[in-house]
Amino acid sequence: MTYRVCFVCTGNICRSPMAESVFRARVEEAGLVDLVEADSAGTGGWHEGDGADPRTVAVLGENGYGSEHTARQFQPSWFSRLDLVIALDSGHLKALRRLALTPEDAAKIRLLRSYDPAAADDLDVPDPYYGGMDGFRQCLEMVEAASPGLLAAVREHMEGRAA
Repeated sequence: MTYRVCFVCTGNICRSPMAESVFRARVEEAGLVDLVEADSAGTGGWHEGDGADPRTVAVLGENGYGSEHTARQFQPSWFSRLDLVIALDSGHLKALRRLALTPEDAAKIRLLRSYDPAAADDLDVPDPYYGGMDGFRQCLEMVEAASPGLLAAVREHMEGRAA
């Protein structure tokens, strides 16, 4: 049974596609491609159909990640097919909780940086959209730092389902 993770930010062109690309790479490295699926979406539909921001693509490429992406808006009906919904900041967390149709749906929502022990109470990945390349690089660092913990949690959930 495939374990499905969806990363969510505002417009689905910066942070969430970056998180999706990094997490897919970690899943591939772990040999779990046939067991774990990752995608992404935005809380709004402003950029639906667009590719990732060119700065996201550039930072991912500089660091050896793929960047094929088409933006889309998160739909409440998706909760039923997802195992985990990862918000990139507290605003996304609140928006997703409002969309959750059931307590079970709401229980699937987590902040990405909650998987990074070094993040402490600073759990938001800042929006790099209105800044320069340094913001995109900082975003990538935060995403990479949280990915091992997220992968460990996904493995634990998968083992719990198999038991």
